[in-house]
Amino acid sequence: MIEGVKHIVAVASGKGGVGKSTVTVNLALAMAAEGYRVGVLDADIYGPSQAQMLGVGEGVRPQASGENQFLPLEAHGIQAMSMAFMVDVREPMVWRGPMVAGAFQQMLNQTRWSDLDYLFVDMPPGTGDIQLTLAQKVPVDGAVIVTTPQDIALLDARKGIEMFRKVKVPVLGVVENMSLHTCSKCGHSEPVFGEGGGERIAAEYDTRVLGRLPLSMGIREQVDGGRPSVVAEPDCEVATTFRTMARQVAEQIDGDGGDQGPSISFSE
Repeated sequence: MIEGVKHIVAVASGKGGVGKSTVTVNLALAMAAEGYRVGVLDADIYGPSQAQMLGVGEGVRPQASGENQFLPLEAHGIQAMSMAFMVDVREPMVWRGPMVAGAFQQMLNQTRWSDLDYLFVDMPPGTGDIQLTLAQKVPVDGAVIVTTPQDIALLDARKGIEMFRKVKVPVLGVVENMSLHTCSKCGHSEPVFGEGGGERIAAEYDTRVLGRLPLSMGIREQVDGGRPSVVAEPDCEVATTFRTMARQVAEQIDGDGGDQGPSISFSE
């Protein structure tokens, strides 16, 4: 167990570019809005993005706490740790796999988390060293898989689900991102990346669709500006979707499982 952390949830995808980090930060903030104490660990050593998404200024560094420990930074009411807090944002991490796994373990174990109900781990793309290190070193309560509806994304999402099944980590559900795009000029909606991908993969692996998110310029602008949707517009439909996802995650981990909770979708 990690000191100061009650539950660990991995947010993963088989490939990059599907909005996994955006889902992670908004899901964490939604869980905090539900009254839980929440943290985010940015496990993408090569391409950390949580610092910008949380609005943590460049050059802000964690404070040391005792011997070989440091305090997480706080933003929007949640605790956070990222490699972006340790190095210059322009500095490439030209490291081999064992060094990356070692850095991840240091962030995981040497961060002095403070009484967290949930720690969300923003996983890097793929099924490599970081994923295996997390599964082998700490008890992970569950994984959330992020995908888009298109077949290419689903191919890699399946690999992510299979990986978690091999290491005995339950898959809590699938988030279908970029499911629908609505033109800001004419209001016409269409499924740019296809339809039904989330439902198909959820049915294939006997899990649930936690929610569906639109392809939206607003979501992108908000995370780029350091104020994700749940903080920037807490009453908007996207924020409501994330809060519904958060309740389903908490239900599966803290509750008795019960019936599958509702998922919110954006219809035409």
